[in-house]
Amino acid sequence: MAESIRTNVLGGKLLPCCFSPMTGFYRDGYCRTGPGDHGLHTVCIEATAEFLAFSRRMGNDLSTPIPEYQFPGLEPGDRWCLCVTRWKEALEAGMAPAVVLSGCHISALEFVSLEELQAHAVKEETEG
Repeated sequence: MAESIRTNVLGGKLLPCCFSPMTGFYRDGYCRTGPGDHGLHTVCIEATAEFLAFSRRMGNDLSTPIPEYQFPGLEPGDRWCLCVTRWKEALEAGMAPAVVLSGCHISALEFVSLEELQAHAVKEETEG
């Protein structure tokens, strides 16, 4: 297993994003990626009502449960592994949700900058 598979955007060990609801492309709680993950579910977000409404308007309804995909539907405050291109789309629209840097996979940096992610880091990560 390559070292980058478990590395976060800060260069440290990739930490879990969320176990309830269970997230990640592999539904293991981590925003890691690999073969078959065409959406690159690498950004650990903390959902807000505004972001969920924006995402629904953009054609990606993250609020409605889809049991056949083990998807419970998200509520504000839930953490979730979001596709990096969806996060970038939200960023460009001024609707980017907060991110948990320690849970964001390093490959997200191929699409967004560390500075962009840091500007949206959840408060507990930005306070010293």
